[in-house]
Amino acid sequence: MTIRLGVVMDPIHTFNPKKDTTVVLMQAALAAGWEVIGFEQGDLWLDQGAAKGLGRRLQVNADAHTQPNHWYQADEPVPLNLGELDVLLMRKDPPFDSEYVYSTYILEAAQRQGALVVNDPQSLRDCNEKVFATQFPDCCPPVLVTRNNKLLREFHKTHSDVIFKPLDGMGGSGIFRVKADDPNVGVILETLTHFGTETIMAQRYLPEIKAGDKRILVIDGEPVPYSLARIPSQGETRGNLAAGGTGVAQPLSERDRWIVAQVAPSLVAKGLLFVGLDVIGDYLTEINVTSPTCAREINNAFDTDIGGLLIAAIAKRLEAK
Repeated sequence: MTIRLGVVMDPIHTFNPKKDTTVVLMQAALAAGWEVIGFEQGDLWLDQGAAKGLGRRLQVNADAHTQPNHWYQADEPVPLNLGELDVLLMRKDPPFDSEYVYSTYILEAAQRQGALVVNDPQSLRDCNEKVFATQFPDCCPPVLVTRNNKLLREFHKTHSDVIFKPLDGMGGSGIFRVKADDPNVGVILETLTHFGTETIMAQRYLPEIKAGDKRILVIDGEPVPYSLARIPSQGETRGNLAAGGTGVAQPLSERDRWIVAQVAPSLVAKGLLFVGLDVIGDYLTEINVTSPTCAREINNAFDTDIGGLLIAAIAKRLEAK
């Protein structure tokens, strides 16, 4: 029987098939003989507690990277009971806002009705991508999460060179590096905390960022053996590709593997099958659970099959069900 995979994602016409990890995953599913059905957030609803959606059967060309204008085909949308699908893959990019949370409620209903949801909807809600990392203090640099201005200033005074960032940011947005003599520390904290009404994160600045912010992909507790080091552009603090960083794929270090080993049991227990760890130097800085990226870049550099690894892990979970 053909496995039916629903993918909740941003509008497919906005994707760059040369880079997008969701395209990699859909290609792998199709290569395995699965049926792929696409949904946007607005296509999902609850009807008397039953999860439903308007789904479009998708085909993604194997040579997507050479056909930028004709790389996918989408059938007309049809109403479906989400719980009757074998798998639902949540690939909607942040922001993690109220609409994202409401989508997880619908996916949770589909989960109760029989579908395997990747990643687990409750864990998507519980595991803030910045705060979740603090559950592993031995892996992290000095870090503080608060909206208290006095505590933030004390942290800055103690560590001199500090990164301040919002808890709901993505792609490097809203990140400030504040050195010891920065006269703008007050206004930066006022801006980020909205005058003490919103909680933010402070981390000691890691000079190793110059060698790259490494994205390590973890599939059902096992690391892909290569990471993508996102190296900041000249004069930048942030390595995010969205902020102009350059990606360089490289093998995992022993420390990278040690960090994965500390985190992996929790990921598996929480139903987080596809996760991206962010590591600067020897330190874990974030755990990305919503829509991890960088699969295409790593595949291109080392001829890996990250999509195939995830599809195999999902198939294993389906067999266990």
